[in-house]
Amino acid sequence: MSARWRLSRPGRWGVILVGALLTLIALDAAARFAATRWALAQVRGEAEAAAGFRAAMLRSEIEKQRTLPLVLAQDPDVRAVLRTRDPASLADLDAKLESLADGTRAAVIYVLDAKGVAIAASNYRLPTTFVGSDYSFRPYFLKAIADGSAEHFALGTVSRRPGLYITRRIEDAAGPVGVVVVKAEFEALETDWQSAGTPTYVTDPRDIVLITNMPDWRFRTTVPIAPERRGALRSSLQFGDASLDLLPLRPAGSAEGLVAWPEANGGTQFIETRTSVPTTGWTLHVLAPFSRPAGLVTLAARSIALLIGLLALGTIAFLSMRRRALKAERRREAGMRAELEANVAARTAELSDANAQLLREIEERRRAEAGRQRMQDDLVQASKLAVLGQIAASVAHEVNQPVAAIRTFAESGTALIARGEIAMAEDNFATIAALTDRIGAITGELRAFSRKSAGEVGAVSLRDAIDGALLLVRHRLRQGSIDLALGMPEEDIRVAAERGRLEQVFVNLLQNAIEALAGRNDGRIQLTVRVEPEAVAVIVADNGPGMAPSVLENLFMPFTTTKPEGLGLGLVISHDILAEFGGGFEARNQDGAVFTLTLRRIV
Repeated sequence: MSARWRLSRPGRWGVILVGALLTLIALDAAARFAATRWALAQVRGEAEAAAGFRAAMLRSEIEKQRTLPLVLAQDPDVRAVLRTRDPASLADLDAKLESLADGTRAAVIYVLDAKGVAIAASNYRLPTTFVGSDYSFRPYFLKAIADGSAEHFALGTVSRRPGLYITRRIEDAAGPVGVVVVKAEFEALETDWQSAGTPTYVTDPRDIVLITNMPDWRFRTTVPIAPERRGALRSSLQFGDASLDLLPLRPAGSAEGLVAWPEANGGTQFIETRTSVPTTGWTLHVLAPFSRPAGLVTLAARSIALLIGLLALGTIAFLSMRRRALKAERRREAGMRAELEANVAARTAELSDANAQLLREIEERRRAEAGRQRMQDDLVQASKLAVLGQIAASVAHEVNQPVAAIRTFAESGTALIARGEIAMAEDNFATIAALTDRIGAITGELRAFSRKSAGEVGAVSLRDAIDGALLLVRHRLRQGSIDLALGMPEEDIRVAAERGRLEQVFVNLLQNAIEALAGRNDGRIQLTVRVEPEAVAVIVADNGPGMAPSVLENLFMPFTTTKPEGLGLGLVISHDILAEFGGGFEARNQDGAVFTLTLRRIV
């Protein structure tokens, strides 16, 4: 009996080992399958939510622009200009279209006559103005004349910027007299998508990419295009000289919507979700990264499955050995099992404590970061309020003058009405209205400057920011008999910034220059804007005494100041603000103090 047991024992251990191995393999395969399906569902759900939100934002932007041609087509001024071609009326219409484009964020608004020639445009001031250009060959003009309205996405023939052209026919009793065109560009929307970190693109019914946060993908296709069809599209100039090549995406695996991008990090996999953009016929696609989430989830699931399998196999082996042992051996094995369970519990407790400690440290780090951001925002706001205290007297003086003038004109207007001189009284009241607008501009700029900034960086008009700062310090310039020389381009340059905080930087620099020129009869400040292809430099120079070398060396260190009552934080805050905008800040001496600000240009 014992001989048979000794001969069969190795065979039994072999069977047990094979069974254990097969069990672990099965658990590993099940864990991988379950983890992949779970990660797939999670990533797809998040991507679908993001796609729905972005499609809604795109539709909202398009709907806002669609109202403009509808309203302008009914505008009496537009109809009158098309009928009379009066030069003064054309100039007024140009200004009106420019104001509408600025207020609605439309790229350009222009009016074509019945022959397709642009007679007025919102970009009439620019060298690339559309006025006088012939657009009779453009599909959006031909379709609008034929059907009453049209929408056409294409590359601009002059600007070389893509956009959606929305048109509406203008008619009178004799028939069509012209077409109003609004071009909507989606650069701001694409920038928002880019910050989300997930590739996003919009295709038309022909599967051509129109809008995307991946610049290299624009005007590429999701399906192959036949050579003859591609030639027809190229000759239409709708997409310029775009190659119309296929997107670098390939199906990956058997899961629905799983695609691979071979050019990204060795073939990163994505979950592709699609949603239609209502009222357009377009489809919005969002690619959510899948490889990393799936790998992490799979690793965790396989580790848990392996741990469970090992524990299960260990328990089975332990029970099998326990049955074959004597009573004393069973007691010893029982002690060993208790010790093993205690070790497992202790290890589990250690892991739980370590995990809890890690979560606490993460939360403390998050609170510390939030506290740091709040402290920085409070410091910026405190700096604003300190500057407001310095300019309060000048703002009061700026307001007192028009208030006194309003009283004088009001009393004079009352007297004129009593004498029956209504026309002169109307002139007085018109002057009062203009003075009221001036007070509103001053107090509105003061309120906007004092308001706590939202902190969001976007496209900001550099001219508006400089004008706002000058409005706040203009009286101090006059009070100190300081000449201000401005060297700015005629075009409105847009930079990456936040309006309130950029104005604060300009006010800080101008305030410092004014204080440096105190007591001088020949005080002069030179503000110059130098435009480069991708950046804008703003130089603020004065003819004051300049800065001592010790001050200049530590200028951007906190509490460095030459003023007895100064805190030495104004330039530090300005330096940090420009750094958040992705810009730079430098200072030097050259016949006085010279400060150079560098900002990212947005074209």
